[in-house]
Amino acid sequence: MVSKNTICLWYDGTALDAAEFYAKTFPDSEVRAIHRAPGDYPAGKQGDVLTVEFTVAGIPCLGLNGGPAFKHNEAFSFQIATDDQAETDRLWNAIVGNGGQESACGWCKDRWGLSWQITPRALTAAITDPDPAAAKRAFDAMMEMRNIDIAAIEAARRG
Repeated sequence: MVSKNTICLWYDGTALDAAEFYAKTFPDSEVRAIHRAPGDYPAGKQGDVLTVEFTVAGIPCLGLNGGPAFKHNEAFSFQIATDDQAETDRLWNAIVGNGGQESACGWCKDRWGLSWQITPRALTAAITDPDPAAAKRAFDAMMEMRNIDIAAIEAARRG
């Protein structure tokens, strides 16, 4: 059964590949169901994978193989909070190393064009520090990074 509120992500025939990658990469993630088209449709034929129900870090999603009409962009991203540098690096490297690409400030794209923010909890704490000078130093350090370096963020926060 589909959740009352589910994020629907549009793919060009690769929803199952993406869902399987997310399930093996992110904790609390799984492929729950694969649904095949009961008839031909503009982007495929009867029997093709039409939708995939999956969970990414506890968030219910539906991958729709809708064809090439729409592409992912940075207006939507998953923000994944990480607890340490090892988890940050593991997730970043999994996405970028699987045909993805780096961006700035902890953002990257997977090979399907979906954007991810790999955000250490230490970064969030640093840029929301009640001391505005400490928050600004941490923020300025983040602005120079691609994958977030927690030790460098904490050093900047301390001054």
